[in-house]
This record gives sequence, structure tokens and C-alpha cells, in this order.
Amino acid sequence: MTNIKDVATKAGVSVTTVSRVLNHHPYVNEQKRKAVLAAIEELNYYPNINAVHLSKGKTHLMGVVLPYTDHPYFGLLLKGIAKKALEHNYKLVLFQTDYQKRVELEALQMLKTKQIDSLIICSRGCKWSVIEEHLQYGPIVVAEKREDQPVSSTYVNHYAAFTAALDYLYEKGHRKIGYSISRMNGTSSRDRDQAYKDFIKRHGLVYRHDYIIDKCLYFEDGRKVIERFKEIPEPPTALLATSDQVAAGLMLCCHQMNIKVPDELAIIGFDNQPIARMMNITTMEIPLEQMGENLFEQALGGEANSKEVTVSLIERGTV
Repeated sequence: MTNIKDVATKAGVSVTTVSRVLNHHPYVNEQKRKAVLAAIEELNYYPNINAVHLSKGKTHLMGVVLPYTDHPYFGLLLKGIAKKALEHNYKLVLFQTDYQKRVELEALQMLKTKQIDSLIICSRGCKWSVIEEHLQYGPIVVAEKREDQPVSSTYVNHYAAFTAALDYLYEKGHRKIGYSISRMNGTSSRDRDQAYKDFIKRHGLVYRHDYIIDKCLYFEDGRKVIERFKEIPEPPTALLATSDQVAAGLMLCCHQMNIKVPDELAIIGFDNQPIARMMNITTMEIPLEQMGENLFEQALGGEANSKEVTVSLIERGTV
């Protein structure tokens, strides 16, 4: 295989001169530049990109860990990240994990071995102690609150957002309120659960475990929620849906089963995705694309800092 020394010999110049030509250095004699370019073409030479990265200490590759690529929540986060990556001439290495820890470990290993410059974790399955072990190898940025750790984060205060939605429903007269989540052991799910328990206690309401529906993430999961509630003697009169996708599924199922929204069931979604605007769903707006942009900037900057994004209620026709 042709190497840079072969090119230098063919062109009759030094290896340094060849390197300068390859890196578009402005101060190279034009005659030597032409000789080097002619030698490169004749020898069909291509630089070893790994060697280039090694010499520069940067790959201009950024890893992004996310559980799914087909869900709008993570799609919008990725859109913001990708927008900034394009602006800064970075390439993204995607790790779709489905919350499999081995895939997250592969991403962390690539950071450790300098195959990527930094890593953004949009949602994790590994324990925090595993992430913490790899902080020494390069910038790791997370989309969760981690103010007590030497790591950058852009996050949603799910406790505060969930509390605001619950208080809004309470003010509307609802006392039997349920909610759906994607996974019980997730960081955001734990925050939402604590907000729910504190809300129930603060208002002296009865805690109903059967009002909480797990493993709801997609449009079709809306039917599962409604079918579950139809089995309950005293179903909730209001529901906080995992996301606007689930809320939209709820809306369709309610229409098919002649359940009046919001008279019989009030619904609040999360994220303010396009489907919420199309179906006139009340939702908690999360600026996901902006979050993604900030996550990239934090990974690029390297200095640890935290940013909480603003969540606001968008009132429409389902409450």
C-alpha cells in the first residue's frame, strides 16, 4: 500500500511538504505543490484517516446514544444535535440502544479508545457509576439533571413539569388523575412518580396504583391505556400521557369508543409535537430541538455546566 513516504520520494520533496499539501497549507512552493499532486494521482494515494486523527488528536466524530430513532422525542433531540454538527463540520456516530447496556458500553469504549471525541447520552440504561468511570476519557454530556457530578447536562425538570400539569388538572376540578410512562425505572419516570406521590399527599387524595400505566411510548399504546381503564370500577377522569404520541392514540381510541374528551376524560400530553397541534391536544411544551443544540455545544465545549430548559403548558381542547 502506498504511503506518504512513497509520495515524497516520487515528487522529490520531503514528507513535511507532502503533509502541508494534503492539509492545504498556504505556504508551499507552487512547483512543489504540483509535483506532490501529480505523485498522489499517479500512485493513487489516499491518506490514512486514522493516522491523521491520531496526529491531530481529534476525529471530528461525536457519539450520540439514544434508545430509539423512530420516536419523535428522540428524533427532535437528534435534529438539534445534527443541525449543530453540520455547522461545526462534525460527523455523528449513532448508537441506538433499545436500552441494551452492551450498546452503551460500546459507545463508552469508543470514547475511551479515542475513536470519537465526545459522547452525548440522550437516555441511558447503564448505572451512573459506569458512566462516571469514563468521564476521564473525554466530554460526556447527558440529557438529565446531574448537578452533583462533573458532567455537562441539558435537562427537563420532570418533577416540576409534572407537578404543574397535575396542579392544572386539580384546578380544573379533577381528583381522580392517572398517568402513563414509558419505563418505570427511568430517571424521568422516577421524578414523575415522586411528583405524583407528593401531589396526592399534598391534596389528601387516595393513591391509586392502577391509575399508573407502564410501557407506553407509541401511538398504539393509547388503546392499551383506555382498555386498562375500562376494567377499573372507578376510572380516572384525567390522564397525563407519556407523550403527545400516546395522547393522540388515546384521542383516537376515545373517539372509537364514544368516550367524550374532555367531558369524560381530560388528556394532557408532553412535548408539543406536531401531532398535538394537528389534533388540538393540550400539552406540556418541551423545546427538544433547542435541547439537542445545547447538548452538542456542551459536548464541543468540554467544560462542565448544566442547563434546565423551560417547559410550558399549551392549553388546547382536551382539558
